[in-house]
Amino acid sequence: MKRFLVAAAITLAGLPALASNDDIVKVKSSGDVATTMDRLEAAVTGAGANVFARVDHAAGAASVDMDLVPTQVLIFGNPKIGTQAMQDDPVAGLFLPMKVLVYQDGAGQTWLAYEDPKEMFDDLSISDDAEYLKMMSGALGKLTGKAAGQ
Repeated sequence: MKRFLVAAAITLAGLPALASNDDIVKVKSSGDVATTMDRLEAAVTGAGANVFARVDHAAGAASVDMDLVPTQVLIFGNPKIGTQAMQDDPVAGLFLPMKVLVYQDGAGQTWLAYEDPKEMFDDLSISDDAEYLKMMSGALGKLTGKAAGQ
């Protein structure tokens, strides 16, 4: 119910709601969550982007005596690219910096997931042909590929 209210409030405020599954890109990883996340963080810093945070959702769950499969989020960005999106539409700041989720599914498989930038900014005043969207998509593809061990 709480999720519904949040999504409804966001929609009523004129902002895009949560992404649909077809807006999410998923990449299968050859490693566990910690290894995949370490590789992702190394790839991001190696590419010259800034890592702002690494969030361990499973550790958060454990802190309140709850169980959660290994699940982490890396929050990162490159101001040279992200600033361009925010110049075109300041509301892009709701989606930036970029985020990649690394999680373990019910079968024990590790996945990386991120929202397709073109879809992420779809409801904003950002052209689908913006060069920075291609740069974001390309970077996310390369970074998650490296993290996945491809």
